[in-house]
Amino acid sequence: MNNIPEIKVGIVAVSRDCFPESLSVNRRAALCAEYAQRYGGDEIYECPVCVVESETQAMEALEDVTGAGCNALVVYLGNFGPEISETMLAQKWTERTGYPVMFVAAAEENIPVLSSDRGDAFCGMLNASYNLKLRGVRAYIPEYPVGDAGECADMVHDFIPVARALVGLKNLKIISFGPRPQNFMACNAPIKQLFNLGVEIEENSELDLYESFLKHADDGRIPEVVADMERELGEGNKKPEILASLAQYELTLTDWATEHLGAKKYVAIAGKCWPAFQTMFGFVPCYVNSRLTGRGIPVSCEVDIYGALSEYIGACVSGEAVTLLDINNTVPGDIFKADICGKYPYKHTDTFMGFHCGNTCSKLLCNPEMRNQKIMARSLPEEVTFGTLEGDIKPGEITFFRLQSTADNRLYSYVAEGEVLPVSTRSFGSVGVFAIEEMGRFYRHVLIERGFPHHGAVAFGRFGRALFDVFRYLGAEFIGTPRPATFLYETENPFKD
Repeated sequence: MNNIPEIKVGIVAVSRDCFPESLSVNRRAALCAEYAQRYGGDEIYECPVCVVESETQAMEALEDVTGAGCNALVVYLGNFGPEISETMLAQKWTERTGYPVMFVAAAEENIPVLSSDRGDAFCGMLNASYNLKLRGVRAYIPEYPVGDAGECADMVHDFIPVARALVGLKNLKIISFGPRPQNFMACNAPIKQLFNLGVEIEENSELDLYESFLKHADDGRIPEVVADMERELGEGNKKPEILASLAQYELTLTDWATEHLGAKKYVAIAGKCWPAFQTMFGFVPCYVNSRLTGRGIPVSCEVDIYGALSEYIGACVSGEAVTLLDINNTVPGDIFKADICGKYPYKHTDTFMGFHCGNTCSKLLCNPEMRNQKIMARSLPEEVTFGTLEGDIKPGEITFFRLQSTADNRLYSYVAEGEVLPVSTRSFGSVGVFAIEEMGRFYRHVLIERGFPHHGAVAFGRFGRALFDVFRYLGAEFIGTPRPATFLYETENPFKD
C-alpha cells in the first residue's frame, strides 16, 4: 500500500499591473531553474499562465494547476503583486482542493535593478498577508519569505514535507479497534478535532477484529508472510511457532485497511493490544504493529487515536519509519554517572527512557529479538504474551512530538528535538536512552502543565521545523517546545533555591 502522498507543487507568478510583468516572468523562471538544478524538477510544475495580474487570470491559473494534478500551490510574488487577485487565487484553491498554499517573494538581485526595475515584493508580502487574513485563508509563509532565486527554491523545497503531511491528513482515515484499555483515559481524547482536520475515523469493536482474524485462518498468503518474517528476524526469531498466527493477524489488518478506505486514500490504525487481546488471539500484536509502521502504515498501541495521527504526520514529514513510545522512566543515577555524565553535554534531568512493549520496527533497533512481553506476563499466562519486538533503539538524532485534542476539545501540540544516546538500557521492550536539552523543565511546564498523555511520536532525525510548521498551519493553538534555562515558561516559578 502506497500510504504517503507524492507532492506536485504548482508555481504561479503574480504581478501588479504598475510593475514590469517581465520581473515576475523572469524571476519565476530563475526560481524553477534553481530548483531543478538543486533538487530535480519532478516535484514542481511551472504554471504557463504568464503572470496573474487580474481576477480573471487568477481563475485561469487555478484551472491550470488543478488540471495539471497539483496538490500544493506556491504563489510567487515576482514583484509587489496584486493583493486582491493573488489572495483570491489562494482562497479559491483552498476552497476547491483543501490543499496547502505557500506565499514567497523575490528579493532585488543587484544595484542595476534598483534604478528602474525594482520589484518591491518585500513590501507586497505585507499586503498579501493582510489580505489573506481578510479572506480567512491559512497559508504557509516561511520564517523569512523573501529571497533570490536559489533561496526561494530552498524555501519551496522546505515546503514539500509540510505539504506532504497536510495533503496526507486531508486524505486520511484512522481505523480503531477498541475500546481503550482500563486506566488509559489519556488515550481517549475527543474526536471532534479529527473532523476539523479533515480526517475520517472508523471505530470498531475488538470483536469485529477477532471475527475477521478467524476468517483468515486458512489464508493462502500466510506462508509467504511467515517467510518474510523469518528473513526479517533472522537470529532474533525466538518463538517461531507463533509466526503463522502473527502472519494471520497481519493479513487481517492489511485487508481491513484496504477494504475500509472508502473515500480516503491513506490509513493509520489505533489498535487494541491488551488485556483480553492476548488470551483470545494467543499472542501480542506488537511485532505486527512494528512491521506495518515500518511500511508507512502507523499502528498505535492502546487505541491511541491521536498517537496514530501523530505517527502518520511524522511519517509524511520524514518519509521514513516512525514509532510511538511512552515517555517512560528516569535514567538511573548509576547509568547516568557511568555512561553519560562528562561524555555528553546533558544534565541528569535532560535524560529519560522512551519505551514501548515492542512496536518499533526492526531497522530502528539494535539486535532486535521477537520475545514475550514481561509486563503482560505478570498477570497473564506467559505462553500468550509472545509477539513483542525487543531491542535498544539505535542511537541518533530524533524529534519527539504529538498533536492532541485536549479534554475540552482544543488542539494542542508539542515538538522537541534531541537524540538517542549510544547507551545500553539494560532493560526490556523497544527502549532507548533519550536526551533533550532542558527536558526536565519541558516535562513539567509543557507535558504536565498542558495535560499531554504519556505517548509521544518519534521521528528519526531533526524534523522540528517542518513539524512546527505543520502544527501551525493546522491551527494548533498551542505548540510547546523546550526553552533554554534563561527563558522561563509562563507557569515556571522564577524563584530558585
